[in-house]
Amino acid sequence: MHAVRDHCVWTQQIGHRDLVPYLVEESAELIDAVEEGSRAELREELGDLLWQVLFHAEIASRDPDDPFDIDDVAAGLTAKMVHRHPHVFGDAAAATPEEVLVLWNAAKAEEKHERRSVLDGVSRRMPSLALAQKLVGKATQVGAWSIPPTPAADDVGSEEQLGAALLALVARARGRGWDAERALRERLRGLEAAIRTAEGAAGD
Repeated sequence: MHAVRDHCVWTQQIGHRDLVPYLVEESAELIDAVEEGSRAELREELGDLLWQVLFHAEIASRDPDDPFDIDDVAAGLTAKMVHRHPHVFGDAAAATPEEVLVLWNAAKAEEKHERRSVLDGVSRRMPSLALAQKLVGKATQVGAWSIPPTPAADDVGSEEQLGAALLALVARARGRGWDAERALRERLRGLEAAIRTAEGAAGD
């Protein structure tokens, strides 16, 4: 990456913000590889996402005021993971996933002590269903949420009511341990397949 930055004229013009669309695209392609791709595709897409990390770190290493490089990124990640796994690297005990989560959240709260709201650090750029699921969890955490009844589709008479119905469905998905974003992606893949089948039949 260092050599590419030094000798590729396109790469030399790229900053962190310029890379954001590529980061979004590569993340989406990795999700596709995880959910429906081959092992070779998974390996390739992991590499493409890693390249984004290396690219950002290389750009950061040349910042005149506050430089850091990939070694600093890795060191920071290592320190964070050690701190958040006291049951692995320390004396704490956790026999269940739920106990691990308690330790993780306690360590994270200690690291992010300057935060004043459970919403601090939640990205508004997440896909809407994923963001809804995240916010329902945060609302539940502070006692600001109870799952409303989910209206039947025929009872939804306005866009506002549609939003409320979608949020209620997301909340129910979260309560059952389902991923609302993934559930819709999988249904959309089925719809894509049906469209392609219909196109093929029309062409015969």
